[in-house]
Amino acid sequence: MEAHGPLCVGIDPHTSLLDAWGLPDDASGLRRFALTVLEAVGGQAAAVKPQAAFFERHGSAGVAVLEEVVAAGRETGTLVIVDAKRGDIGSTMGAYADAFLRDGSPLAGDALTVSPYLGFGSLDPAVDLALSTGRGLFVLCLTSNKEGHEVQHARTQEGDTVAAVVAARAAALNAGAVPMGSVGLVVGATIGDAASRTGVDLAAVNGPLLAPGVGAQGAGPRELAQVFGSARGQVLASSSRGVLVAGPSVPALRAAARQASDEAAAALS
Repeated sequence: MEAHGPLCVGIDPHTSLLDAWGLPDDASGLRRFALTVLEAVGGQAAAVKPQAAFFERHGSAGVAVLEEVVAAGRETGTLVIVDAKRGDIGSTMGAYADAFLRDGSPLAGDALTVSPYLGFGSLDPAVDLALSTGRGLFVLCLTSNKEGHEVQHARTQEGDTVAAVVAARAAALNAGAVPMGSVGLVVGATIGDAASRTGVDLAAVNGPLLAPGVGAQGAGPRELAQVFGSARGQVLASSSRGVLVAGPSVPALRAAARQASDEAAAALS
């Protein structure tokens, strides 16, 4: 983030975006879309975040494109966050970890989004493998979807919110890391004052905070400052449609990403 600014560009090949770019809604369209985004922002943005579901919906051909995108992204020197939101238990979680975090796996980027809602401890296989291979995790904590509060704002018998428990567990894993640990949180950029209302101390997490919702979903400089406060220096602002609508022109995509990065940097400084 110091070198390229606090922007993560989502690679989300929605059907509507493929159509707007004049591309077919198939594996060939996915490939041209994703590689064009990488041509525009690779080596320019801090990270890219391919959303696995948009590739998986095309079956094995789409997964093959995702593998190519992960490899191509890493070759540019840009961090690749695979947005798969995996969450399970035991050997199944271990298999997900093996797929997305093991050295040599074609799906292994630099970090993976995961869901803790089968209990934070269910993520142990992913935590262990990520830490042993030098990769990161982004754990869902306070998301911007309207249904998220049903679980994330709920309180345990001890009175803590589920979101606060998730944040505290991440903080424990990051304790003592300098400048930050590798277990981050996903915190929506449009959640307003939800962190304070749920007792989540974002600064204490001592890890990166992935903030989806910048741009087309409504979050601008004011929202970023409101949500993250003193944790602003930990934020990786994520924008997908806000940048992607500028395509398929590579210069236009690059300019849109630069503008989004500059705006995020100003809000988070």
